[in-house]
Amino acid sequence: MKTYLTLALVVGSLQLGAAADVTGKVTLKGTPKPEVNIELGPQCGKFSKPATTRHYVVGKDGGLANVFVYVKDAKAAPITGDGPLLDQVGCMYTPYVFGVGVNQKFKVKNSDPEMHNVHATPKSPANKEFNFAQMAGSAIAEKSFPAAEVAVRIKCDVHPWMFSYAGVFEHPYFAVTDADGNFKISGLPDGDYSIVAFHLKTHGANEGIVDKVSVKGSTQKEFTITLQ
Repeated sequence: MKTYLTLALVVGSLQLGAAADVTGKVTLKGTPKPEVNIELGPQCGKFSKPATTRHYVVGKDGGLANVFVYVKDAKAAPITGDGPLLDQVGCMYTPYVFGVGVNQKFKVKNSDPEMHNVHATPKSPANKEFNFAQMAGSAIAEKSFPAAEVAVRIKCDVHPWMFSYAGVFEHPYFAVTDADGNFKISGLPDGDYSIVAFHLKTHGANEGIVDKVSVKGSTQKEFTITLQ
């Protein structure tokens, strides 16, 4: 039997001077397979809470977390400010999904009393693989990726259930949906754009492009993508 999953994406923009905020919600319709309990083993089991896979994290009203929402055809623009923090807590990577700019440094921390290693496995040849050990209590490391890619997998070879995924973007017009499926993209200039909603498990049914949206003044538009 085939299961059909639907991403319902509602996008609105509110004009703020010369740029707009694009906000919306991604929801999941359909019944995905249940998450799988993770056997944390004797070491991680001493200090970690029970854990499951995070393939489909669904909040209230069917809101779907961990979806990259980004503008595909925006011009490259500098990204300022501090990059995100990738932490290792309870033998899990936190966050599971995060966005970062091209060449923007992000921090990697080990909050566990257990050694981990941080192994990035990009598919783009422009992004180089890295793999380093991070002992308990060691200094925070900084890493970056020089090319756009959605998404770069980061894993721990010591604990094979540990994964995180980084979306790397050439501009700041991206977001990751929160626990209830909400997102916000700030500062988008006027123009016509393609909005992309990319989920790690459902994106394979199509390219993930939602639709065109025109940003000028106040606008409201609804999109629905049905994924198999």
